[in-house]
Amino acid sequence: MPYDIDPRLLRAFTAVAEELHFTRAAARLYVAQQALSRDIRRLERELGATLFVRSTRRVALTADGERLLPYAQRVLAAQDELAAAFRAAPERPLLVDVSVPIGTAHAVLEAARDRVPDSCELVARFHSGLTGAAAEMAAGRLDVSFGRIAALPPDVRAGLDHQPVRLEPMAVLLRDDHPLAARPAVPLAELAGETLYAAAGNPQTVEWTDLAERLFAGRGIATAEPFPEIEGSQEFIRVVRKRGWSVLASVEFMDVPGMVLRPLVDPVPLSPVSLVWRRGLRHPGLDALRAAARERADRHDWLAPPGSAWWLPEADARAMGVHG
Repeated sequence: MPYDIDPRLLRAFTAVAEELHFTRAAARLYVAQQALSRDIRRLERELGATLFVRSTRRVALTADGERLLPYAQRVLAAQDELAAAFRAAPERPLLVDVSVPIGTAHAVLEAARDRVPDSCELVARFHSGLTGAAAEMAAGRLDVSFGRIAALPPDVRAGLDHQPVRLEPMAVLLRDDHPLAARPAVPLAELAGETLYAAAGNPQTVEWTDLAERLFAGRGIATAEPFPEIEGSQEFIRVVRKRGWSVLASVEFMDVPGMVLRPLVDPVPLSPVSLVWRRGLRHPGLDALRAAARERADRHDWLAPPGSAWWLPEADARAMGVHG
């Protein structure tokens, strides 16, 4: 009696014994019927026993086959348990904050999902800013976000890593009856005397309000008074329309009925977008996000400043690796 029977032969035997049909057993094991028959013959030679009685109409177990079946089933169950005990645990889902389901972050997320197998799950979260997301990452409730890394306090940045993704041109959202709405682009100087909503009062988006105030300084543009955090695109649209706000935005922004989006020029203000993750994080989904961000940045020149005059705070330029 051999002591080292190949478990593959026992698996072939068990499939036939349970199906009592070679064609069905071969399909169950994803092997050719000829290969299955060959494995059964080999097992019979090693055991010195006939395991099946075969005719043109039926397959039946012999007495030796009946005796072997429970042993084979126990051996295979033990083998499956052993394999499961040492099988690598599946990767947990990676939680990725993209703010809204449009724009730079969402495009990178969708491209990354195309790079990973189905077993690697990238789950979107829709928070409103990097300041809030950084706190969630520090608490372990979020893995990855996007935004303006240079605006975070040094102690917060110390726990994060980042990769520059895009210098995103900024825009203004105007009522469609606004005097500037007919312009294809709005020079910053034309906004003097205007008041723009820039999320003041939202503790989750401090970095965006700070960027707006730096841009407005010395240009006669006012920041709308603080307002409680607005959650969800539908509520944002309702509040903005009701209050008649003009809104500082990016060139990729949600559609708001009754309003138009116009790029800002002379100079072109840039919003620095980085991929940001908790320092020390290792996950194939993060690798896919970083690769997708690099690919899209290279393909679309996302990290190249525009040829015309542009604006970006010095600290942000350093963080994004921009010179000039």
